[in-house]
Amino acid sequence: MGVEFSACYTSPKIRARDTARLACRALNTEPIEVEVLADGFTREDALELVYAHGDDGRVLVVGHEPSFSQVVYDLTGGRIDFKKGWIAAVTVARGGGELLLLLRPREVESLARS
Repeated sequence: MGVEFSACYTSPKIRARDTARLACRALNTEPIEVEVLADGFTREDALELVYAHGDDGRVLVVGHEPSFSQVVYDLTGGRIDFKKGWIAAVTVARGGGELLLLLRPREVESLARS
């Protein structure tokens, strides 16, 4: 993919955790479980995760609806209708962010096999 991540954060719920493990296998990293991703994840929570890796940190976050789409919108301005098993990669700089990657389950599986 040509993209490196500082960390991968995931909800501790089974489906998200399994999805994160698939992605992380392809990215040669391990997912970190974060309880706030299980319910009520906010823009501020996302910024806290990103800024833990400096101003240029790139993190992969695997979470749930209904809050997840709103957080991506709040960070990037991009409207996304997440479905189960989807993964988004967002880079955030002070004052704004950019959506780097959006993967559906079949794309994650394809990357994991590569």
